[in-house]
Amino acid sequence: MKELIIDKNESEQRLDRFLKKYLSEAPQSFIYKMIRKKNIKLNDKKANPDTIIVEGDTVQLYLADETIEKFKGKDEVIKSTLIPKIIYEDDNIILINKPVGILSHSADKEYGNNIVDSMIHYLHVKGEYNPRLEKTFTPSICNRLDRNTSGIIIGAKNYASLKMINDSIKKGNVNKYYKTIVKGIIKKDETIEGYLIKNEELNKVKILNEKKDDSKKVITRIKPLAISGEYSLLEIELITGRTHQIRAHLASIGHPVIGDIKYGDKKTNRYFQEKYGLDSQFLHAYRIVFNELDEPLEYLNRKEFIGKLGEKFEKIEKDLFK
Repeated sequence: MKELIIDKNESEQRLDRFLKKYLSEAPQSFIYKMIRKKNIKLNDKKANPDTIIVEGDTVQLYLADETIEKFKGKDEVIKSTLIPKIIYEDDNIILINKPVGILSHSADKEYGNNIVDSMIHYLHVKGEYNPRLEKTFTPSICNRLDRNTSGIIIGAKNYASLKMINDSIKKGNVNKYYKTIVKGIIKKDETIEGYLIKNEELNKVKILNEKKDDSKKVITRIKPLAISGEYSLLEIELITGRTHQIRAHLASIGHPVIGDIKYGDKKTNRYFQEKYGLDSQFLHAYRIVFNELDEPLEYLNRKEFIGKLGEKFEKIEKDLFK
């Protein structure tokens, strides 16, 4: 028999979800069968899969050591050569400035070369994370950015912070602002709305004026920061956060993001590619503000964090808007 003592990084979740993470290689049916047959107990009593476990609870696994090891999965840290560009860090969170061309999460051929793996490796080297001492928790990110969108990614170092940030993002209490340059002139603040529908095969979205089929409502706030010739420098606030929302929404009103191969203007893109070597959309998640966070993150309330533009973006902005 193996006994697991629930600590703060496992607290406040359903028993079955905890077990699915701890025995990550086990079929779901196996876990439910073991609970039903009392081979898995909670606090030495018959367990229910939907019971919320809390710090101090004990989970008893009446399973062979070989079975546990077989289903536990690996607890190794993937080595990463990518050094995270840290904007801010404390005991609970870490804010990372993601460069263009880097994935937020791992892909089949890019283990290590992504923000999640680089953050975990960084914390492991620092001595703040050891997978062998954790039962299920792994440091995670709370928001994602497309490969060719740069900017601030929020990382959580513990389960309480991960849950708090994720809940706050859903409630709209984490304000995320982007910088972008678009073709055409936008002179005043405006909030635009529409309905986004995604083509999974093409990995492309379309903005509709009316709701159709499985389209989802999108709301985007636009604030012009500067105007120069044929271009506008904008601050964008996402009220909803959908796939490719900013790029597709701006393109739908006739103001495509410069450098955007998928939704942009070919002639404009060619100009910036030839002059500046711009081969991605000019879109950077540059500012984040936290609001109405409870413990353990209440100290972050009303704090603002800025992620600097990359050198190429900075040069384009300065050249166009002085």
